[in-house]
Amino acid sequence: MKSFAKIMSKISILGIEGTAWNLSAAVVDEKDVIAETTATYKPLTGGIHPREAAQHHANHITEVVRETLKKSGTDISAVAFSQGPGLGPCLRTVATAARALALSLDVPLIGVNHCIAHIEVGRWKTPAKDPVTLYVSGANSQVLAYRKGHYRVFGETLDIGIGNALDKFARSIGLPHPGGPKVEELAKKATHYIPLPYTVKGMDFSFSGLATAAQESTKSAALPDVCHSFQETAFAMLVEVTERAVAHTGKQEVLLAGGVGANSRLCEMLNIMCEDRGIGFYVPEKRFMGDNGAMIAYLGLLMYKSGYRTPISESKVNPNFRPDDAVVSWKPLGKVYQTGGMQSIPQHDGIIASGAEAVIALEGNTIIKTRIEKRYRLKEIDENIRRERTKTEARLISEARRCGVPTPIIRDVTGFEIRMEYIEGTALKNIVNPSLSEETGELIGRLHTCGIIHGDLTTSNILYKDGKLFLIDFGLAYLDKTLEARGVDIHVLFQTFESTHENHEELIEAFKKGYGRAFKGAEEVIGRVKEIESRGRYA
Repeated sequence: MKSFAKIMSKISILGIEGTAWNLSAAVVDEKDVIAETTATYKPLTGGIHPREAAQHHANHITEVVRETLKKSGTDISAVAFSQGPGLGPCLRTVATAARALALSLDVPLIGVNHCIAHIEVGRWKTPAKDPVTLYVSGANSQVLAYRKGHYRVFGETLDIGIGNALDKFARSIGLPHPGGPKVEELAKKATHYIPLPYTVKGMDFSFSGLATAAQESTKSAALPDVCHSFQETAFAMLVEVTERAVAHTGKQEVLLAGGVGANSRLCEMLNIMCEDRGIGFYVPEKRFMGDNGAMIAYLGLLMYKSGYRTPISESKVNPNFRPDDAVVSWKPLGKVYQTGGMQSIPQHDGIIASGAEAVIALEGNTIIKTRIEKRYRLKEIDENIRRERTKTEARLISEARRCGVPTPIIRDVTGFEIRMEYIEGTALKNIVNPSLSEETGELIGRLHTCGIIHGDLTTSNILYKDGKLFLIDFGLAYLDKTLEARGVDIHVLFQTFESTHENHEELIEAFKKGYGRAFKGAEEVIGRVKEIESRGRYA
């Protein structure tokens, strides 16, 4: 009888990708890509037309698969395909072909998550082991990291993906598809920066307003300057949230994935951030950045080895298949790091913490919070953000206290520095339970009643001391009484529950009870949270 090791060494998986523009098939084994063939849909005008793209895939899938199998010259162990997320007509075309192939070849069928495939091919083709991943493509913009059987989403777009935002802007000014590379080329010729909306809400970001503002700016500013400003603003938002995820998780690596990751300026900014934090930064070669059959085949291989199979009856596509809904049965990650890299920081005696935005020093019973310069951001963007966030934070901390929300007492504000009362408490993330989550709901209900949006509601920014919860770190706080703002605020906290705590459903329900007692419009806000959760990606 052949040994198990010998059998496993001969695994070859056929993967078919066709979620949007690219139709691609590849055969991989555990060592490398054996063969790959691609046919790309190119619309005559505008962006992607889903049914046209699906017809393109249907017209070419036979030749693409036949050519790939011919070049590979190997027996196929299983057929893997993108089960989602993606454009429904495209997904269904590829899934139909994959089912037919699996049946005709008499091999298992494996439906994979497209987003996770981007991550896993990056881990395969770089030294990254346990990274925070910034995944940026046309329809997707997410910050993810692995924890206990799932790739958790720590931050994501609230509206459109960065790739779609770039393409939308490019089309509005007459640039042909694909717009992203053309915007990048024009940006290199810029001579001035033009202020544009910088929208980071907690761990999430928004691009639709930025794209509209950039389009308007072309009426009065040079096109290269607008392209440069668009990129610098959008990418700074992405890098900021990625850094915040690094600080929150304590991981020591960042991986860039997805087609927009081919942008050299985005790579440069992420690399600077990682250098300053003393952690690793990895980018696979360009052929593995955009949608490709190899990534589907490789994830299929991992799932196949772990014993996963997709019965034909369960192979229905899911256009909104979230990566955090997929169970990671192949256990790809080993060591989990407990502390993040330390950033280059201003010198203060008594430094007790370093977060993504600031360092915290202790002098007696006074906390000194100093916002750190971010080298990855343009100086104009960086100084404006740090100065405005410092002033706003101090003002809203004091206002929250007047509204009955326990916060530190502000003692002084100068430049990029706030001096405030030291609260020696325990972070909620280390002790959270349903009872404390319910108290948190009441706390946030009082905050929202006063029209204050915290902007960074994570369990790291709530302290417990002497039987009372204190809300800290108002660095992203602002005044806003809209349903949308309140919904986004709570959405950020719920994401933290889901990405960090196993009993997240119980914690969320407990929070809702407390919030409902303290805020009259709670039901509407919670309803908006559900709507926000469904946005972005391919919805």
